[in-house]
Amino acid sequence: MSRMTTTVLLLIVLHSLVAVASAQPQPALALPGCRNSCGNITVPYPFGIGSGCYRVDGLGSRGFELVCNDTGPSAPRLTFFSYNYSLADFSLATSQVTVYVKATTSCFDFTGGLIGGDAGAYTSVDTSVYRLSSDGDIDVPVVLDWAVRDVFDCSTARNARDFACRSAHSTCFDVANDGGYGCNCSMGYDGNPYLDDGCRDIDECERKDLCYGICKNTPGNYTCQCPRGTSGNPRVKDGCRPDSPQDKFTLALKIVTGVSVGVILLGSMCCCLCLARQKSKLVRTKQKFFEHNGGVILQQQMQSYGSTTGGFNIFSAEELKKATNNFAADQILGRGGHGIVYRGVLADDSVVAIKKSKLMEETETKEFTREMFILSQINHRNVVKLLGCCLEVEVPMLVYEYVSNGTLYQYIHGGKGLDANTPLDTRLRIAAESAEALAYMHSSASPPILHGDVKTANILLDSSLTAKVTDFGASKLAPNDEAEIATLVQGTCGYLDPEYLMTCRLTDKSDVYSFGVVLLELLTRKRVLCFDGPEENRSLVSRFVMAVKAGRHDELMDDSVRKEMGQEALQEVSHLLMRCVSMNGEERPGMKEIAERLEALRRYQRHPWGQGGRGDSEEEEERSLLARNQHRDVDYKFRPHDVLDLEGSSTRYFSV
Repeated sequence: MSRMTTTVLLLIVLHSLVAVASAQPQPALALPGCRNSCGNITVPYPFGIGSGCYRVDGLGSRGFELVCNDTGPSAPRLTFFSYNYSLADFSLATSQVTVYVKATTSCFDFTGGLIGGDAGAYTSVDTSVYRLSSDGDIDVPVVLDWAVRDVFDCSTARNARDFACRSAHSTCFDVANDGGYGCNCSMGYDGNPYLDDGCRDIDECERKDLCYGICKNTPGNYTCQCPRGTSGNPRVKDGCRPDSPQDKFTLALKIVTGVSVGVILLGSMCCCLCLARQKSKLVRTKQKFFEHNGGVILQQQMQSYGSTTGGFNIFSAEELKKATNNFAADQILGRGGHGIVYRGVLADDSVVAIKKSKLMEETETKEFTREMFILSQINHRNVVKLLGCCLEVEVPMLVYEYVSNGTLYQYIHGGKGLDANTPLDTRLRIAAESAEALAYMHSSASPPILHGDVKTANILLDSSLTAKVTDFGASKLAPNDEAEIATLVQGTCGYLDPEYLMTCRLTDKSDVYSFGVVLLELLTRKRVLCFDGPEENRSLVSRFVMAVKAGRHDELMDDSVRKEMGQEALQEVSHLLMRCVSMNGEERPGMKEIAERLEALRRYQRHPWGQGGRGDSEEEEERSLLARNQHRDVDYKFRPHDVLDLEGSSTRYFSV
């Protein structure tokens, strides 16, 4: 193929590219106040002529700056600021620009020899596409790609402050050639996507070849329907044809259809109205319960204390309902005298214990919020943390931290956990930790808190068998008035303080009595109430007191306790138990002393003396380990019939 033929083919290809580019003109606008043309060439933004009229990226690049030279006698010439290319056309849709680059031509004969000068060869070139430059070399049109290249792709550009696609109805597309991105108007819109509101809705109805029926323009689209009385395809010519008589509704059918639709709409409106009224009533009921249960006061207290609330939250009823799978039976952890405890999983996947309480007396409701907020401030490793509450129900629900290993009652009597081989030290540690928790509530909380229902079912164990006291359903703040008495005695039979039952006055010594029963249950592994045998032996406390009087209390202890505990330690713990369950509350020790004595007993048991004898010279140190005081000479006047022997492990309320 000759060189002339090759040159002609190249010119034909370039001519085709220019024809394609010019056959698809795109509307283009410049920034307000800026030139939008140079000669007969429209200049769209991001290109621009003059300062502030073109896009400048974050790196300060001036690649979109143009220069229009229209001051001389020749035709205006538009060029890039950085390159001396003469511009001919722009395309926003394809991100292309047509420029003229200098080229030369040479003609050869069939033998390969050069023919004449350039001027003769040039005369046959189509001057509508190519032009002769001022110096006589030829300007050839070339189509170039352009893009916004200050970032690599659209995903990065969308997070930048100077995102180029500024129109609301614009889209971004990645450019494969050297990275970057470009912008186009969305489907159904046309204009300049690089300007605010630059993409305008296209009125498709102006095009007669799109719809031959009834056309209605919509934002970004259009609808096309056949005229009334016809049917078919309105998007093709003669596509709509008149309906046949069989297709038309009769008058009666129209009436029936209209009435049916009306009835359905009316019924739907009534249902929606009823649902709205029920929802409004439910909201009002929840708000009423919330205010009645002291929710407003609690919120004010939480705001006053700020960050010191220790993560205490007010939950909605829907949150707790979802957390417990609508309070399903398989989520129940336990039942007690004050309510049912459910296992729940909150939205953040944290596991909690949710207590759904029974009805409360009006007098209890008044003090509930204040007492609950004080309980939420308790921060002790052996007290189950109160995480929050739900107040928009009739009886408030409480949310506690979840303790995984069940209750001490289950550990002792549940057939797994505590048995005859359980070390004495483990029992004493559980008892000491429980005593420390109660001592903290009695002595360190402000104001002091009385538990009111201490029992093994209200002591939980975690995975490492650490004790955690829970269930403050009967707890009370220590009364300021010493003459204050209860009108309703609450507690669990077998653990209930006889003095509290007789005087209706709950004191810290009432918790001491109940704890003494817990300690006795832990050391003997026997139930606090047993209805087998004589009536005087039904109560564990009664059996223990009679055994102490007869000097046979060691027979009541569990096998492991008898094996590990020496006589001195046994006497010491029996003495402590007798003081705890004394009928006279003043004779009972405080919880702080009990905790200290149990820890001293643990230290003694870990000493070699705890398992064997000791010499006279070591007696003084032994007394120090046991931390003895002058209470050993107390003359107990404890009668068997003074101990309650009612139904086992159930809570009773005694009105006075």
